[in-house]
Amino acid sequence: MKKITTFFLQCSGADLEMLKKCPSETSKYAGIGATIFFTGLFAGLSGGYALDTVFDNAWLAALFGMVWGLMIFNLDRYIVSSMRKEGKPAREWLMATPRIILAIIISIVIARPLELKIFEKEIAPELVAMEQKAYLEQEALARSRFTFVSDSLKAAVNTLKAEVMQKAQQRDALMRTAQEEADGTGGSRKKNLGPIYKIKKADADKAEAELSVLTTRNYERIAVLEKSIAENDRIMGDALITLERSKIDGPAARIEALSHLTAKSSAVAWAHIFIMLLFIAIETTPVFVKLIAGKGPYDNLLKVEEHQFIVLEVEEKARMNSQAKERTATFPQHERTYIATQLDNEL
Repeated sequence: MKKITTFFLQCSGADLEMLKKCPSETSKYAGIGATIFFTGLFAGLSGGYALDTVFDNAWLAALFGMVWGLMIFNLDRYIVSSMRKEGKPAREWLMATPRIILAIIISIVIARPLELKIFEKEIAPELVAMEQKAYLEQEALARSRFTFVSDSLKAAVNTLKAEVMQKAQQRDALMRTAQEEADGTGGSRKKNLGPIYKIKKADADKAEAELSVLTTRNYERIAVLEKSIAENDRIMGDALITLERSKIDGPAARIEALSHLTAKSSAVAWAHIFIMLLFIAIETTPVFVKLIAGKGPYDNLLKVEEHQFIVLEVEEKARMNSQAKERTATFPQHERTYIATQLDNEL
């Protein structure tokens, strides 16, 4: 336990020699160090899992996770160890605000990949649904490219058939008129094959000839168009066959799937919120412990230790200023006064 406690004290960034002089502070800084260590450990696991989903390489993911965990560990250690207790709560909270914001950002970054791992079984079906949706969208896009051409060709075929039908109807009308003139049921109401009938019969024969020519010409064109339609359908079928179901399994897709789950399920949404709050609490705990805890013996010793360096700095500057004044004793009075003023201001 002593070795573990020492390790956690080192993780906290505290001076071990100074802590020996105030053993009552040991448990506090050991707890802070343990929190920093486990935050770095969670960060390493989170970063490793995130990279594993990208490159699918366990060794590379482990290496990156280690580097990421050490970086977060070092950053947390610096954030906590750089805070000083001065007995002024308002100033301390103001100075700690950027550190708290940074800790919250780090906790969100750490929590997201771990959330993806926690909800992995729920995310898998959502990824399948997203794959199916993406495939259907690709299929619809491929069909739309060929459908426009096919619809244009079919419209041309229908137009040609409509022309033939219209000409046939015109021919039928003329033949019916000539027949009615012949049997006396229409026209002049006289049953005969006289000149009027012959004129109407000639018009009907002319329409018949025109219909024959139009039918031959249009159906030749229709045959070409229908061949083009069949070829277009064949190409479309080949294009649909070559469509591949893209595998959706990256971090961005998993995050999107998790957002879909939180939008559809209140239980998943609440779990997501609580996990995020848990990591924020873990990450910000060392900072809040330093803020909430009173000024202890370790803080006083640390202030005395740092004050010694300030005193040494002032003494060294004063000694150097004195030597400078002795060296400039032979200077004119106004120069000596200027130099002395500048040196005193620096001191």
